[in-house]
Amino acid sequence: MAVYVMLTTLTDEGRKTIKERPERIKEVNKEVEAMGAKVLAQYALMGPYDFVNILEAPNNSVISKVAIELGSRGTLSTMTMAAIEINSFIEIMKSK
Repeated sequence: MAVYVMLTTLTDEGRKTIKERPERIKEVNKEVEAMGAKVLAQYALMGPYDFVNILEAPNNSVISKVAIELGSRGTLSTMTMAAIEINSFIEIMKSK
């Protein structure tokens, strides 16, 4: 399974939802898992992004679906990046 880092920024509507119902975060995590990805870790942030999520998914198609579905709701925007485990990265760099 591939690993992805998803940085999330809430919209005004998203902030309102989280303020009124903070448990919505866990509900969305379940929805993400129903789409075929798994939330490995999640942190709230201070700064330009509101959350960082470490996700696992079988491929780019699944994670793209997750990002588009979440973004289409109008409560958040995402930036998603593929992540390579450091030991795997080192081996890739060593190979010819």
